[in-house]
Amino acid sequence: MPELPEVEVTRLRIADRLVGAHIEAVRCGLALRWPLGVEPPALVGRRVQAVRRRGKYLLIELEAGWLLVHLGMSGSLTWLTQPPPPGRHDHFDLVTDRGTLRLHDPRRFGAVVYAHALDAPVAQRLLGGLGVEPLDAAFDPARFHAALRRRRAAIKSVLLAGDVVVGVGNIYASEALFLAGIRPTTPAMRISRARAQRLHAAIRQVLQRALAAGGSTLRDFRADGQDGYFQLETWVYGRAGQPCRVCGTPIRVMRQGQRSTYYCPQCQAR
Repeated sequence: MPELPEVEVTRLRIADRLVGAHIEAVRCGLALRWPLGVEPPALVGRRVQAVRRRGKYLLIELEAGWLLVHLGMSGSLTWLTQPPPPGRHDHFDLVTDRGTLRLHDPRRFGAVVYAHALDAPVAQRLLGGLGVEPLDAAFDPARFHAALRRRRAAIKSVLLAGDVVVGVGNIYASEALFLAGIRPTTPAMRISRARAQRLHAAIRQVLQRALAAGGSTLRDFRADGQDGYFQLETWVYGRAGQPCRVCGTPIRVMRQGQRSTYYCPQCQAR
């Protein structure tokens, strides 16, 4: 599933080409997770002013209104100057005077949603409950620890929930918890200030490494047609049964909230 690094890498690769373009047509294929929310012809003629990100959402600012794009479980965006006819899994085309932005999504859990403003109800339903951005200055270690103290759930589940810190998905939560030496099942409220500071630093470190590697490509994800390579350098994720890179203990995998969690039982003993 595309997580924060994959979405940010996508944003960086398409923004320069998309900003300033005028929309000439909008094509919608099979229904996605949520409806577009506006008739496609109503977007024609509008200019793209900016491409931003909030958590795992791309926010395409138009002269009037916004397009909120979520890549779901298997989505990816590609910029095409001479687009071929859409294939079976190409479900949305934003056609501009510079080229076409195409959403490819085999599993169709992604979405493109129109909102006339970011404080509109449709936008707030998607964005209103998101936590702090982990790479922003507002992600403060003391506030992070205070937020964890209010949560009884396992720390891995709290990170995935996205209301304390946003965008730390399954891959990067497993990696950050390993670097911080914290067992994924530890209740968040039991994490000390010192351990929360280590986790705060590990989250930043892991996400920055993932951005530098172009994100992770496990199945379908491509950022503008290019693979990411972070999956080749993980400490624990996807390495069940292989020796820990630090202590040599075999990496284990367990299920938490229907997601696979990878950890080292020695390095993350508590």
